[in-house]
Amino acid sequence: MLLATGLYRASHLLNGVAAAGGGGTALLLFGASLASSAVLFLPGWRQGEFGRYRLWCDVLLAGCLVPVLAQATGTAPIAQAGSWVMLLGSSATAAAAAGLPERAAAGAIALVVAVHTACCLQAGAARALGGHLVSLVSSALLAYVLGRYLHRQGVQLDEARERAVRAEAARARRAERVAQHRALHDTVLATLTAIAHQRIDPTAPPFRERCAREASYLRRLIQRLDEEEGQGGEVAAGEVLEQAVTAAEGIGLTVSARYHALPALPAPVASSLGAAVTEALNNVRHHAGTSTAHLTATGRGDGIAVTVADDGCGFDTRLTRAAGTGLRQSIHSRMKEIGGAAAVDSAPGEGTLVELRWPA
Repeated sequence: MLLATGLYRASHLLNGVAAAGGGGTALLLFGASLASSAVLFLPGWRQGEFGRYRLWCDVLLAGCLVPVLAQATGTAPIAQAGSWVMLLGSSATAAAAAGLPERAAAGAIALVVAVHTACCLQAGAARALGGHLVSLVSSALLAYVLGRYLHRQGVQLDEARERAVRAEAARARRAERVAQHRALHDTVLATLTAIAHQRIDPTAPPFRERCAREASYLRRLIQRLDEEEGQGGEVAAGEVLEQAVTAAEGIGLTVSARYHALPALPAPVASSLGAAVTEALNNVRHHAGTSTAHLTATGRGDGIAVTVADDGCGFDTRLTRAAGTGLRQSIHSRMKEIGGAAAVDSAPGEGTLVELRWPA
Protein backbone atom coordinates (compact mmCIF):
# COMPACT_ATOMS: atom_id res chain seq x y z
CA MET A 1 0.00 0.00 0.00
CA LEU A 2 2.95 2.35 0.49
CA LEU A 3 3.75 2.16 -3.20
CA ALA A 4 0.14 2.49 -4.34
CA THR A 5 -0.65 5.51 -2.17
CA GLY A 6 2.75 7.03 -2.95
CA LEU A 7 2.06 6.90 -6.68
CA TYR A 8 -1.41 8.29 -6.04
CA ARG A 9 0.13 11.25 -4.20
CA ALA A 10 2.74 11.74 -6.92
CA SER A 11 0.01 12.07 -9.56
CA HIS A 12 -1.59 14.85 -7.50
CA LEU A 13 1.69 16.67 -6.99
CA LEU A 14 2.36 16.62 -10.73
CA ASN A 15 -0.79 18.69 -11.17
CA GLY A 16 0.71 21.31 -8.88
CA VAL A 17 4.00 21.73 -10.76
CA ALA A 18 2.55 24.32 -13.16
CA ALA A 19 0.99 26.31 -10.31
CA ALA A 20 4.28 26.29 -8.41
CA GLY A 21 5.98 27.82 -11.43
CA GLY A 22 4.23 31.09 -10.65
CA GLY A 23 6.33 31.48 -7.50
CA GLY A 24 5.18 33.26 -4.35
CA THR A 25 2.63 31.64 -2.09
CA ALA A 26 1.79 28.95 -4.66
CA LEU A 27 5.41 27.77 -4.60
CA LEU A 28 5.43 27.71 -0.80
CA LEU A 29 2.25 25.63 -0.71
CA PHE A 30 3.64 23.22 -3.26
CA GLY A 31 6.91 22.96 -1.33
CA ALA A 32 5.02 22.26 1.90
CA SER A 33 2.99 19.54 0.17
CA LEU A 34 6.12 18.01 -1.34
CA ALA A 35 7.90 18.05 2.03
CA SER A 36 4.93 16.45 3.76
CA SER A 37 4.85 13.72 1.12
CA ALA A 38 8.59 13.08 1.44
CA VAL A 39 8.38 12.87 5.25
CA LEU A 40 5.50 10.40 4.98
CA PHE A 41 6.60 8.07 2.19
CA LEU A 42 10.41 7.99 2.14
CA PRO A 43 10.86 6.74 5.74
CA GLY A 44 7.83 4.52 5.21
CA TRP A 45 9.46 2.70 2.30
CA ARG A 46 12.60 2.12 4.36
CA GLN A 47 10.72 0.94 7.45
CA GLY A 48 7.91 -0.93 5.70
CA GLU A 49 5.13 1.09 7.36
CA PHE A 50 3.65 4.59 7.26
CA GLY A 51 4.09 5.59 10.88
CA ARG A 52 1.10 6.92 12.81
CA TYR A 53 2.57 10.33 13.63
CA ARG A 54 3.74 10.93 10.07
CA LEU A 55 0.25 10.09 8.80
CA TRP A 56 -1.38 12.58 11.13
CA CYS A 57 1.13 15.26 10.10
CA ASP A 58 0.31 14.63 6.44
CA VAL A 59 -3.44 14.76 7.11
CA LEU A 60 -3.10 18.07 8.95
CA LEU A 61 -0.67 19.67 6.50
CA ALA A 62 -1.50 18.35 3.02
CA GLY A 63 -5.12 17.44 3.72
CA CYS A 64 -6.19 20.48 5.79
CA LEU A 65 -3.69 23.34 6.07
CA VAL A 66 -2.73 23.61 2.38
CA PRO A 67 -6.33 24.01 1.09
CA VAL A 68 -7.15 26.47 3.90
CA LEU A 69 -4.12 28.65 3.06
CA ALA A 70 -4.83 28.36 -0.66
CA GLN A 71 -8.39 29.57 -0.07
CA ALA A 72 -7.32 32.35 2.28
CA THR A 73 -4.63 33.73 -0.04
CA GLY A 74 -6.41 33.04 -3.30
CA THR A 75 -3.30 31.36 -4.75
CA ALA A 76 -5.06 28.22 -5.99
CA PRO A 77 -8.36 27.79 -7.87
CA ILE A 78 -10.33 25.92 -5.20
CA ALA A 79 -13.50 25.97 -7.23
CA GLN A 80 -11.82 24.59 -10.34
CA ALA A 81 -12.40 20.93 -11.10
CA GLY A 82 -9.21 18.91 -10.61
CA SER A 83 -7.49 21.55 -8.50
CA TRP A 84 -4.22 20.05 -7.25
CA VAL A 85 -4.81 21.51 -3.79
CA MET A 86 -8.14 19.73 -3.48
CA LEU A 87 -6.77 16.51 -5.02
CA LEU A 88 -4.22 16.30 -2.22
CA GLY A 89 -7.12 15.61 0.12
CA SER A 90 -7.93 12.37 -1.73
CA SER A 91 -4.40 11.00 -1.37
CA ALA A 92 -4.35 12.14 2.28
CA THR A 93 -7.55 10.21 3.08
CA ALA A 94 -6.26 7.19 1.14
CA ALA A 95 -3.02 7.12 3.15
CA ALA A 96 -4.91 7.56 6.43
CA ALA A 97 -7.31 4.72 5.59
CA ALA A 98 -4.42 2.43 4.67
CA GLY A 99 -2.15 3.18 7.61
CA LEU A 100 -4.21 4.23 10.63
CA PRO A 101 -6.39 2.10 12.91
CA GLU A 102 -10.04 2.14 11.88
CA ARG A 103 -11.28 4.69 14.43
CA ALA A 104 -8.33 7.01 13.92
CA ALA A 105 -8.70 6.70 10.14
CA ALA A 106 -12.40 7.58 10.36
CA GLY A 107 -11.55 10.66 12.43
CA ALA A 108 -8.84 11.77 10.00
CA ILE A 109 -11.13 11.31 7.00
CA ALA A 110 -13.95 13.22 8.71
CA LEU A 111 -11.55 16.09 9.46
CA VAL A 112 -10.39 16.33 5.83
CA VAL A 113 -13.98 16.15 4.58
CA ALA A 114 -15.03 18.96 6.95
CA VAL A 115 -12.13 21.22 5.95
CA HIS A 116 -12.65 20.67 2.23
CA THR A 117 -16.40 21.23 2.57
CA ALA A 118 -15.77 24.57 4.29
CA CYS A 119 -13.24 25.61 1.63
CA CYS A 120 -15.58 24.74 -1.24
CA LEU A 121 -18.49 26.58 0.33
CA GLN A 122 -16.30 29.60 1.07
CA ALA A 123 -15.15 29.63 -2.56
CA GLY A 124 -18.70 29.37 -3.85
CA ALA A 125 -18.09 25.93 -5.33
CA ALA A 126 -21.14 24.19 -3.88
CA ARG A 127 -21.87 22.48 -7.20
CA ALA A 128 -18.43 20.82 -7.25
CA LEU A 129 -18.66 19.83 -3.60
CA GLY A 130 -20.63 16.63 -4.13
CA GLY A 131 -18.19 15.14 -6.62
CA HIS A 132 -15.22 16.19 -4.54
CA LEU A 133 -16.61 14.56 -1.38
CA VAL A 134 -17.23 11.37 -3.34
CA SER A 135 -13.56 11.45 -4.41
CA LEU A 136 -12.37 11.92 -0.81
CA VAL A 137 -14.49 9.11 0.60
CA SER A 138 -14.08 6.66 -2.30
CA SER A 139 -10.29 7.06 -2.25
CA ALA A 140 -10.28 6.24 1.46
CA LEU A 141 -12.66 3.32 1.00
CA LEU A 142 -10.64 1.78 -1.84
CA ALA A 143 -7.42 2.15 0.13
CA TYR A 144 -9.03 0.56 3.19
CA VAL A 145 -10.41 -2.42 1.27
CA LEU A 146 -7.19 -2.99 -0.68
CA GLY A 147 -5.07 -2.61 2.43
CA ARG A 148 -7.11 -5.12 4.42
CA TYR A 149 -7.07 -7.54 1.49
CA LEU A 150 -3.29 -7.35 1.15
CA HIS A 151 -2.91 -7.73 4.90
CA ARG A 152 -5.09 -10.84 4.89
CA GLN A 153 -3.12 -12.28 1.98
CA GLY A 154 0.10 -11.61 3.86
CA VAL A 155 -1.22 -13.37 6.95
CA GLN A 156 -2.28 -16.36 4.88
CA LEU A 157 1.13 -16.46 3.21
CA ASP A 158 2.85 -16.38 6.60
CA GLU A 159 0.61 -19.17 7.84
CA ALA A 160 1.31 -21.24 4.73
CA ARG A 161 5.04 -20.69 5.18
CA GLU A 162 4.80 -21.71 8.84
CA ARG A 163 2.87 -24.86 7.89
CA ALA A 164 5.54 -25.68 5.31
CA VAL A 165 8.28 -25.25 7.92
CA ARG A 166 6.40 -27.50 10.36
CA ALA A 167 5.84 -30.09 7.63
CA GLU A 168 9.52 -30.04 6.72
CA ALA A 169 10.47 -30.45 10.38
CA ALA A 170 8.05 -33.38 10.69
CA ARG A 171 9.49 -34.91 7.51
CA ALA A 172 13.00 -34.57 8.91
CA ARG A 173 11.92 -36.25 12.15
CA ARG A 174 10.29 -39.09 10.21
CA ALA A 175 13.41 -39.50 8.10
CA GLU A 176 15.52 -39.63 11.25
CA ARG A 177 13.25 -42.27 12.76
CA VAL A 178 13.34 -44.33 9.57
CA ALA A 179 17.14 -44.15 9.53
CA GLN A 180 17.27 -45.28 13.16
CA HIS A 181 14.79 -48.09 12.48
CA ARG A 182 16.91 -49.30 9.58
CA ALA A 183 20.07 -49.22 11.66
CA LEU A 184 18.43 -51.11 14.51
CA HIS A 185 16.91 -53.63 12.11
CA ASP A 186 20.23 -54.30 10.40
CA THR A 187 22.30 -54.56 13.59
CA VAL A 188 20.70 -55.17 16.97
CA LEU A 189 17.56 -56.90 15.68
CA ALA A 190 19.59 -59.20 13.42
CA THR A 191 21.80 -60.18 16.34
CA LEU A 192 18.86 -60.80 18.68
CA THR A 193 17.13 -62.87 15.99
CA ALA A 194 20.22 -65.06 15.63
CA ILE A 195 20.27 -65.61 19.41
CA ALA A 196 16.54 -66.33 19.60
CA HIS A 197 16.72 -68.94 16.83
CA GLN A 198 19.83 -70.50 18.38
CA ARG A 199 21.76 -70.16 15.13
CA ILE A 200 25.00 -69.09 16.76
CA ASP A 201 27.01 -69.74 19.89
CA PRO A 202 26.61 -66.56 21.99
CA THR A 203 30.01 -67.19 23.59
CA ALA A 204 31.92 -67.27 20.29
CA PRO A 205 34.51 -64.43 20.16
CA PRO A 206 33.36 -62.99 16.77
CA PHE A 207 29.77 -62.89 18.00
CA ARG A 208 30.77 -61.25 21.26
CA GLU A 209 32.71 -58.60 19.33
CA ARG A 210 29.63 -57.88 17.23
CA CYS A 211 27.50 -57.58 20.38
CA ALA A 212 30.01 -55.12 21.85
CA ARG A 213 29.88 -52.96 18.71
CA GLU A 214 26.10 -52.88 18.71
CA ALA A 215 25.92 -52.11 22.44
CA SER A 216 28.20 -49.14 21.81
CA TYR A 217 25.93 -48.02 18.97
CA LEU A 218 22.87 -48.17 21.23
CA ARG A 219 24.59 -46.10 23.89
CA ARG A 220 25.43 -43.40 21.35
CA LEU A 221 21.88 -43.44 20.02
CA ILE A 222 20.35 -43.03 23.48
CA GLN A 223 22.72 -40.20 24.32
CA ARG A 224 22.03 -38.47 20.98
CA LEU A 225 25.73 -38.64 20.22
CA ASP A 226 25.49 -40.98 17.30
CA GLU A 227 27.85 -39.35 14.84
CA GLU A 228 26.64 -39.76 11.28
CA GLU A 229 29.26 -41.32 9.08
CA GLY A 230 29.84 -40.28 5.55
CA GLN A 231 29.61 -36.52 5.75
CA GLY A 232 32.29 -35.96 3.15
CA GLY A 233 35.31 -37.38 1.32
CA GLU A 234 35.61 -40.83 -0.19
CA VAL A 235 35.77 -44.34 1.26
CA ALA A 236 37.25 -47.46 -0.33
CA ALA A 237 34.44 -49.76 -1.41
CA GLY A 238 36.39 -52.80 -0.23
CA GLU A 239 36.49 -51.39 3.30
CA VAL A 240 32.71 -51.19 3.76
CA LEU A 241 32.21 -54.57 2.07
CA GLU A 242 34.70 -56.21 4.42
CA GLN A 243 32.88 -54.66 7.37
CA ALA A 244 29.63 -56.21 6.11
CA VAL A 245 31.34 -59.59 5.68
CA THR A 246 32.84 -59.42 9.18
CA ALA A 247 29.44 -58.58 10.67
CA ALA A 248 27.83 -61.51 8.84
CA GLU A 249 30.53 -63.92 9.98
CA GLY A 250 29.87 -62.71 13.51
CA ILE A 251 26.38 -64.28 13.36
CA GLY A 252 27.62 -67.58 11.92
CA LEU A 253 27.44 -67.02 8.17
CA THR A 254 30.27 -68.21 5.94
CA VAL A 255 30.86 -65.67 3.18
CA SER A 256 32.84 -66.33 0.01
CA ALA A 257 33.89 -62.90 -1.26
CA ARG A 258 35.45 -61.88 -4.56
CA TYR A 259 36.42 -58.30 -5.49
CA HIS A 260 37.66 -56.78 -8.73
CA ALA A 261 38.83 -53.23 -9.45
CA LEU A 262 36.84 -51.68 -6.63
CA PRO A 263 36.67 -47.86 -6.71
CA ALA A 264 36.62 -45.31 -3.93
CA LEU A 265 33.04 -44.17 -3.32
CA PRO A 266 31.55 -40.97 -1.87
CA ALA A 267 31.21 -41.55 1.85
CA PRO A 268 27.36 -41.41 1.94
CA VAL A 269 27.21 -43.89 -0.97
CA ALA A 270 29.70 -46.23 0.69
CA SER A 271 27.77 -46.11 3.97
CA SER A 272 24.41 -46.93 2.36
CA LEU A 273 25.91 -49.62 0.11
CA GLY A 274 27.58 -51.29 3.09
CA ALA A 275 24.32 -51.24 5.04
CA ALA A 276 22.41 -52.76 2.10
CA VAL A 277 25.00 -55.55 1.74
CA THR A 278 24.84 -56.18 5.49
CA GLU A 279 21.07 -56.59 5.31
CA ALA A 280 21.31 -58.90 2.30
CA LEU A 281 23.74 -61.12 4.23
CA ASN A 282 21.51 -60.96 7.32
CA ASN A 283 18.61 -62.21 5.20
CA VAL A 284 20.68 -65.17 4.03
CA ARG A 285 21.49 -66.14 7.62
CA HIS A 286 17.97 -65.69 8.94
CA HIS A 287 15.72 -66.75 6.07
CA ALA A 288 17.56 -68.79 3.43
CA GLY A 289 18.11 -71.93 5.50
CA THR A 290 21.80 -72.03 4.62
CA SER A 291 25.00 -70.92 6.32
CA THR A 292 26.88 -69.96 3.17
CA ALA A 293 26.67 -66.87 0.97
CA HIS A 294 28.63 -65.66 -2.05
CA LEU A 295 29.57 -61.99 -2.38
CA THR A 296 30.91 -60.56 -5.63
CA ALA A 297 31.81 -56.90 -6.17
CA THR A 298 33.10 -55.38 -9.41
CA GLY A 299 34.06 -51.82 -10.22
CA ARG A 300 32.34 -50.13 -13.18
CA GLY A 301 34.39 -47.03 -13.82
CA ASP A 302 33.48 -44.77 -10.90
CA GLY A 303 30.55 -47.04 -10.01
CA ILE A 304 30.16 -50.49 -8.56
CA ALA A 305 28.04 -53.64 -8.93
CA VAL A 306 27.60 -56.01 -6.00
CA THR A 307 25.82 -59.37 -5.90
CA VAL A 308 24.92 -61.46 -2.87
CA ALA A 309 23.87 -65.00 -3.75
CA ASP A 310 22.89 -68.09 -1.79
CA ASP A 311 21.68 -71.59 -2.60
CA GLY A 312 19.04 -71.62 0.11
CA CYS A 313 15.30 -72.19 0.06
CA GLY A 314 14.44 -69.08 -1.98
CA PHE A 315 11.01 -67.45 -2.07
CA ASP A 316 8.35 -66.16 -4.44
CA THR A 317 9.20 -62.49 -5.06
CA ARG A 318 5.66 -61.82 -6.31
CA LEU A 319 4.22 -62.67 -2.90
CA THR A 320 6.76 -60.75 -0.82
CA ARG A 321 7.39 -57.68 -2.99
CA ALA A 322 5.79 -55.25 -0.53
CA ALA A 323 6.54 -57.12 2.68
CA GLY A 324 9.39 -56.93 5.15
CA THR A 325 11.49 -54.07 6.37
CA GLY A 326 14.69 -55.73 5.18
CA LEU A 327 14.03 -55.77 1.43
CA ARG A 328 11.81 -52.70 1.23
CA GLN A 329 13.64 -50.28 3.51
CA SER A 330 17.13 -51.58 4.24
CA ILE A 331 17.93 -52.56 0.65
CA HIS A 332 15.67 -51.02 -2.01
CA SER A 333 15.08 -47.64 -0.32
CA ARG A 334 18.71 -47.24 0.71
CA MET A 335 19.97 -47.80 -2.81
CA LYS A 336 17.33 -45.52 -4.32
CA GLU A 337 18.23 -42.68 -1.95
CA ILE A 338 21.85 -42.64 -3.16
CA GLY A 339 20.92 -42.85 -6.84
CA GLY A 340 21.50 -46.58 -7.09
CA ALA A 341 19.27 -49.57 -7.72
CA ALA A 342 18.58 -52.98 -6.22
CA ALA A 343 17.09 -56.10 -7.78
CA VAL A 344 16.13 -59.39 -6.14
CA ASP A 345 15.81 -62.62 -8.12
CA SER A 346 14.52 -65.67 -6.30
CA ALA A 347 12.21 -68.63 -6.60
CA PRO A 348 11.21 -71.37 -4.15
CA GLY A 349 13.96 -74.00 -3.95
CA GLU A 350 16.35 -72.08 -6.24
CA GLY A 351 18.14 -69.74 -3.86
CA THR A 352 18.27 -65.94 -3.99
CA LEU A 353 20.35 -63.39 -5.89
CA VAL A 354 20.48 -59.76 -4.74
CA GLU A 355 22.03 -57.25 -7.16
CA LEU A 356 23.09 -53.78 -6.05
CA ARG A 357 24.26 -51.13 -8.53
CA TRP A 358 25.56 -47.61 -8.10
CA PRO A 359 24.85 -45.49 -9.97
CA ALA A 360 21.61 -47.04 -11.18
